[in-house]
Amino acid sequence: MKVLIPLLDEAVAPRFDLATDVLLACLGDEGAVVERKLLIMPQASAERLCQLVIAEAVDTVVCGGIEAEHYDYLTWKRVRVIDNVIGALDQVLAGLSNNSLEPGTILTEKAEGGC
Repeated sequence: MKVLIPLLDEAVAPRFDLATDVLLACLGDEGAVVERKLLIMPQASAERLCQLVIAEAVDTVVCGGIEAEHYDYLTWKRVRVIDNVIGALDQVLAGLSNNSLEPGTILTEKAEGGC
């Protein structure tokens, strides 16, 4: 499975249309990441990200917020979109690997002690 994840630092970008860093990853049959490539876009553009998804034959997009127009376009092109995801990249890849990631997933590490 080929996955595209718009990034902000080492986490899923809050908005699909404002991301300039993008991870392209290939997951093997057992869910392990077999290839990963970080792309830096010259400027933030949802249209260019959609073009990249199609050009790279991406199966799944994991993102934070995405406008309905782009969501509809990608799903029309038969790309699975898992949106409204919040979490660190490693947690998201683990969720994809074990097939537990779904729209609206919030992955945060539990704080030690405190309130």
